[in-house]
Amino acid sequence: MSNVIALTVPHRVPPQEDRIAAMLDSFAGARRFGDDVFWLKENAELLNILECTGQPVSDTARAAHAGFYDMVDRRLSFFPQYYRFLLSITLDLEDLGQPGQKSEAMIDWLIAQGVARAELSDLQRMEARRLMLRRGRDPLPEDPGLEDRMRGFVGQSHTFAVPNKKAAYELTHTVFYLSEYGRRDPQLGPQAVTSLTYAGILAHLDLNADLLAEVCVALRYAGATPPAIWETWIARDR
Repeated sequence: MSNVIALTVPHRVPPQEDRIAAMLDSFAGARRFGDDVFWLKENAELLNILECTGQPVSDTARAAHAGFYDMVDRRLSFFPQYYRFLLSITLDLEDLGQPGQKSEAMIDWLIAQGVARAELSDLQRMEARRLMLRRGRDPLPEDPGLEDRMRGFVGQSHTFAVPNKKAAYELTHTVFYLSEYGRRDPQLGPQAVTSLTYAGILAHLDLNADLLAEVCVALRYAGATPPAIWETWIARDR
């Protein structure tokens, strides 16, 4: 037995910290350019998932977005129409451990510019409010009925009983914002669950895993349990 050689094979699955760092590096630098609106959308969604699910992000992993953070205030001045993406990424980076308080100055400027009042829909106004309230600032203090209007929208179940992807995505995002991504009670009635169920049935029939996944998350945030067949299919299709 003295001539037995021990073979140390590295584990096929790297540690989660390394996987998160590789994913952030890929999204930040290997898929699109930083001034592309689709870059903003992808990175905002990725960082939002990491922040709202409480994933630890190392200094090394955050370094992928260091250049973005250094220049974000200048980007905002050049591209104010993308302020929700820019602010969302900045807030999430800071809440994930990025040193700095750039988000507060950005919010001050955005409120002074009245950007939330210029939005064309309640959903966009709701997103702006949610983002800025993360630093204790309400850009629309004169509109206390915004959340109730959004609850009225998700309660119109017949709207979601026919194929309409835009409405379905707005439905799920309304639940995300009202629930602060699962961190508070969105105060939704049974009709909202019916709306989500209709949207989920149509997404499943359409084999739209992206939309169906959002519906399943929104159902849980609304206090309901998605059908097991939906979540099983999504887990198999990912």
